[in-house]
Amino acid sequence: MQDHPSGAKYLDTKPQRSLFERLSALISPEPESRSELLEILQDAHDRNLIDADALSMIEGVFQVSDLSARDIMVPRPQMDVIDLNKPIEEWMPLVLDTAHSRFPAIDGDRDKVVGILLAKDLLRYYAEESFEVRDMLRPAIFIPESKQLNVLLRDFRANRNHMAIVVDEYGGVAGLITIEDVLEQIVGDIEDEYDIEEEEDNIIPINNGSLGLRWRVKALTEIEQFNESMGVNFSNEDVDTIGGLVANHLGRVPRKGDIFDIDHLRFEVLRADARQVHVLLVERLPEARTEVVS
Repeated sequence: MQDHPSGAKYLDTKPQRSLFERLSALISPEPESRSELLEILQDAHDRNLIDADALSMIEGVFQVSDLSARDIMVPRPQMDVIDLNKPIEEWMPLVLDTAHSRFPAIDGDRDKVVGILLAKDLLRYYAEESFEVRDMLRPAIFIPESKQLNVLLRDFRANRNHMAIVVDEYGGVAGLITIEDVLEQIVGDIEDEYDIEEEEDNIIPINNGSLGLRWRVKALTEIEQFNESMGVNFSNEDVDTIGGLVANHLGRVPRKGDIFDIDHLRFEVLRADARQVHVLLVERLPEARTEVVS
């Protein structure tokens, strides 16, 4: 209770700080910029007050507020879409091969996205005699390239959407973005049930009968491990992973479907996004062949 200049009594509702808190504020003032805050967090990590994962996620939150949809979207040419003008039998292998849970549905042109098809809804195709894909479509959400990721994440959560179509200033489709893409900026790569999780499963042999033995290789496999498993001697002087090796070889980010030879090995990109390759199919060649890049 304190006296007001007029003589009235009033309650002081302002929380009282302890003597220790006030002395701490004088000695270590609050950070005045983001860089100062990050320095404090880094110092907390150095003193084992927070672990590396926590620090990385906090830095990711800051990064998300600086990025827009155009920075992390899957570009239009790399979008896996289904064309409603084609029979289901033509694009069903794409659905099975990519194992995505959602696909933009187009009407003959990538600029004509008419909805989003959930892969699980295709189960009705095998159970119902009269099946119409268009009846299964969910509404497509369109956003501008400039939309900030922190705002987009809030919209995703509020509207329970998982995918948005990114459009340019002229209304044309520029790419797509998913809630997983945004979350990965904060927590790092999110692996699903189709990802290779254990280090010992980085290189999985695949028996293909007359085609011989091939391997499914995670792109983050260390070159040293790859060399030991495959009996090759690729240099790790410039890059550490097999994904980095193939990116250097192509001179660009590998794209899904790329096929190329390095020494006596043939590589095929099975999974990739706009930023990096994820999974490769590797086949040992009986002899050196002419390099082919799709």
